[in-house]
Amino acid sequence: MSQENKNDKSYYIIIALSVVLVLMSATIYAISQSGSEKDTENTISISGYAEEKVVPDKATLNVGVVVQSATAKEASDENAALMSAVIAELKAMGLQDKEIKTSYVSVYPVYDYAKDTQTIAGYSASNSVQITTTQLDKLSEIIDRSTAAGANEIGGISFSVSDEMKKQLREDLMNKAVVDASSKAATLAKSLGVKVTGVQTSSVSESGGSRVYYGYEMGMDEKAAGAVPTPIQPGESTVSMSVQVTYYIE
Repeated sequence: MSQENKNDKSYYIIIALSVVLVLMSATIYAISQSGSEKDTENTISISGYAEEKVVPDKATLNVGVVVQSATAKEASDENAALMSAVIAELKAMGLQDKEIKTSYVSVYPVYDYAKDTQTIAGYSASNSVQITTTQLDKLSEIIDRSTAAGANEIGGISFSVSDEMKKQLREDLMNKAVVDASSKAATLAKSLGVKVTGVQTSSVSESGGSRVYYGYEMGMDEKAAGAVPTPIQPGESTVSMSVQVTYYIE
C-alpha cells in the first residue's frame, strides 16, 4: 500500500472518530438536559418558618464627651481628661477592654456668623466609645456613672440576641421550620393530586434582634443632686429561622 493511501485511510479514521465523539457528547447533553428538566418538572419548592420570642441578652450603646474651648488644644486636652475618667469608671464597674471600643474622635472649629462674617469662635472636641456587653443588669449603672464621670452624650441603645443564645435556639427552630415546610408541601401535594417522595435540596436562613433607641441627657444639677437610676427595659426580641425545601413529587 502506498504512503498516500495510508494517509488517506488515517484521515478517514480521524473523521469517523470525531463524528462519534460529537454524537456521544450530544447524547450525553440531551440526557442531562432531560434529567434536569425532569427534576424541575417533578419538584415543588416550599418555604418553612419558625420564630421564638426571647429576652435579648446583649446590648450596645454609645457613651461620649463633647467639650468646647477657645483653642483646639484646650478642647482636645479637656476632652481627653474627661473621657479617660469615663473609661476608668467603666472599667471600675467590671467592663473589659473588649467591651469598650472607640467609635468616634473629632476636633473641629465652631464658627460665629455674626454681622455676616465667618469667624472661629472656638473649637469642639468629641470622643465616643461603643459599649457592647451582655451584663444587662449594669446598663443603668453604666449610664449613670458615665455621666457622673463627665460623659454628656449617650447614644442609642440597641438590644440583640447573642450568637450563643441563637446557637441554643437553632436546632429547635430548624426542626419547627422544617415541619412547617413539610406540612405545607403535603397540603399542596394533596391539592395537586400528587405525592411527595423525597427531598431534593434545602437551604436555611436565620435572623434575630431588636433595636430600642434611647436618648439621654442629664443636667449638672441632676448629677450633683443624685438622680434616680435610669430605668432600662430590654423588652423582647424575635429569633426566627426560614428554610427553603425542594421536594420530589410523583
